[in-house]
Amino acid sequence: MSTPSTPASAGRLSLLQAAFVVARRDFLAILLSKAFIFFLLGPLLFVGISVSAGSLANRAAESVTPPRMAVALSDAGERAALARSHAKLADLITLPPIETIEDGRTIDELLIDQEGNFGGVLSGTLAEPELTGAGANITGWSGEVALLAAEAAEAMGGSSAGNAADQVPEITLSPRDNSVAAERRSNTATATASITMLFLLSMLLAGMVLSNLVEEKGNKIIEILAASIPMDAVFLGKLFAMLAVSFVGIALWGTVGLTLAAVGAGDMTLPTPPAIGWPLFALLFLVYFALAYLLIGSIFLTVGAMAPTVRDVQTLSLPSTILQVLIFFLASFAVADPGSTVERIAMIVPMSSPYVMLARGAMFDTLWWHVAGIAWQLLWVAIFVKVGSTLFRRKVMQSGPSGAGKSLFRRKPA
Repeated sequence: MSTPSTPASAGRLSLLQAAFVVARRDFLAILLSKAFIFFLLGPLLFVGISVSAGSLANRAAESVTPPRMAVALSDAGERAALARSHAKLADLITLPPIETIEDGRTIDELLIDQEGNFGGVLSGTLAEPELTGAGANITGWSGEVALLAAEAAEAMGGSSAGNAADQVPEITLSPRDNSVAAERRSNTATATASITMLFLLSMLLAGMVLSNLVEEKGNKIIEILAASIPMDAVFLGKLFAMLAVSFVGIALWGTVGLTLAAVGAGDMTLPTPPAIGWPLFALLFLVYFALAYLLIGSIFLTVGAMAPTVRDVQTLSLPSTILQVLIFFLASFAVADPGSTVERIAMIVPMSSPYVMLARGAMFDTLWWHVAGIAWQLLWVAIFVKVGSTLFRRKVMQSGPSGAGKSLFRRKPA
């Protein structure tokens, strides 16, 4: 007795269902493996790198656009004389950039001026100058400003101005902690540390995608999957399974880090809070990590699929790794010079956009930038995944010696 025939498509999983099956399989297989335990312990070795990132952040903060000194002397003639002396001495000694203030703004208004980026305000007179601003800035400027005031006083008439050339005035220092320059320097340090952490996590965790694919190509498991599941679904499943595994690792490492911070909070210096606050910044970090991971993971999966043999994977993945390092340096330069052409380019380039936008969350409190940035990055994630899955479908089965012969120099029949 014959059974009724059913269409070939009956019972076949949809693309999303098949991708979920692959993702669940890979997620559980990796999570329950012994190798994953050692993998989780491995990043603890990067604690030294994270500590080194602090010094990198400090250097980046120093390379940011230098703060300026606002010249707000009470007499207009003294302001003009100081500006002329500054132009005269600028090539001879190291002087802070200055801007002469004519509109009568108060010292507090000048110090919180976002566009002015004033690290200090020079007020009073040439005979009795007062320098107000961030403590580190005004302490470092005091000597140069005293010489500058003496030169300006001499140019105005020497001793008749109450300040002979050989009498350098004593600068009165009034430290303030609320200057934009000081806050920007601290936020830049936080931004650099965060993108360094994002880079390390992306490179470390994206490598799992490649190693998992290489293993399955070597033991022919990929051929078994290809016989039952569309290769597009295999690509999506592996990509999102590794993203889920990455979140597990981040949750564990984050818990360990917060615990250590809580235990030793009295003995360690915590990073400066980002401009948008820690809760929202932590959420944006996870979002931008996911976007950066999907971009680099798509590239690594595609590279793994195009490698004809397991041995060739390292050779083909090297350009992708170098590209990631270059992207990190581009983002670092962008953080050091906010508002520049380099930063705009880094915001547009899909691979560097997550880094730069995360840094902006640390330095500025504007939120609509992140809405636009996330939408832009989602567009490119869709493009990368689409192109990557297409190449993956075409190339992944070209593994082993036979695949190598087909994909490289094919011998023509005689």
